[in-house]
Amino acid sequence: MTKGDHRLSDVVLDESIGRSTPDVEHERAVAIFDLVEENSFEPLGHPGGPYHLKLSLVDAKLVLTITTESGSGVATHILSLTPFRRIIKDYFMICESYYEAIRSASPSRIESIDMGRRGIHNEGSQTLMDRLEGKVQIDFDTARRLFTLVCVLYWRG
Repeated sequence: MTKGDHRLSDVVLDESIGRSTPDVEHERAVAIFDLVEENSFEPLGHPGGPYHLKLSLVDAKLVLTITTESGSGVATHILSLTPFRRIIKDYFMICESYYEAIRSASPSRIESIDMGRRGIHNEGSQTLMDRLEGKVQIDFDTARRLFTLVCVLYWRG
């Protein structure tokens, strides 16, 4: 089995969430592009992909629907968002500060806000990896991009 067997070839967000701010839409587009370009995604117990992933929110839970490229069902994982709520709230607050800062603050102020933003993003990414343990094996870069998409789904603005 090659490394290419355990990867995502397509990622779709639930269309019912609608559109958001230009900044959030940009984050979504970049995260999906980067995720499809380079990722490590292995649903445990499945012989290999590549895989398609649909992310959605149902009853305040994160739903990951995994299929093969041909559309055969692989797995559906439903994760509580409770462990993510504080992290996502903090991430949104610091992102707002960051987007305000890039318009008018000093480079050192922008850098310090961005360091905090990356730290919270890393915490969310690790939480996602922990929640998927025993279900789907992913690397940290894949978790970072997926966490960005979880935030976009969660953002109803």
